[in-house]
Amino acid sequence: MPDRPAVLFVCLGNICRSPMAEGAFRAAAEAEGLEVAIDSAGTGGWHQGEPPDRRARDTARRHGVDISGLKVRKVRAEDFSRFTHVLALDHDNLADLRRIRPAGAPAEVRLLADYIPGRAGEAIADPYYGGQADFERVWADVTAAAKGLVAALKAR
Repeated sequence: MPDRPAVLFVCLGNICRSPMAEGAFRAAAEAEGLEVAIDSAGTGGWHQGEPPDRRARDTARRHGVDISGLKVRKVRAEDFSRFTHVLALDHDNLADLRRIRPAGAPAEVRLLADYIPGRAGEAIADPYYGGQADFERVWADVTAAAKGLVAALKAR
């Protein structure tokens, strides 16, 4: 287990929600001076090595965050020991994470929206088949969750 917080954001393909969550959390952590390791991954591996979806990159950029250098990767068994928090963006990915988590792995596995006041247990909707408004909603959600997660980590 790492000696400082380490957070992995997970969605299905690691092309929309989880890289936006990674970028929003990185910005929030830096703004608060929180030292934390940050990454994102997908439960599926269709786009490994590719950058995030152009719409996700454009949305983050409009909010002052550059995620263009991120590369898609798939969740690995060792992630459950490398990260203190493995945060799913929806219920299907949470179930997949719980299924592939090695026995005894120390990472806390839960939904990212649990860190948004009043939204515990909710999913963050997948914008992939939607339009720009859907990507903006995801950005608002992951930004709110990032702020809540930073506050929770600083309170420990």
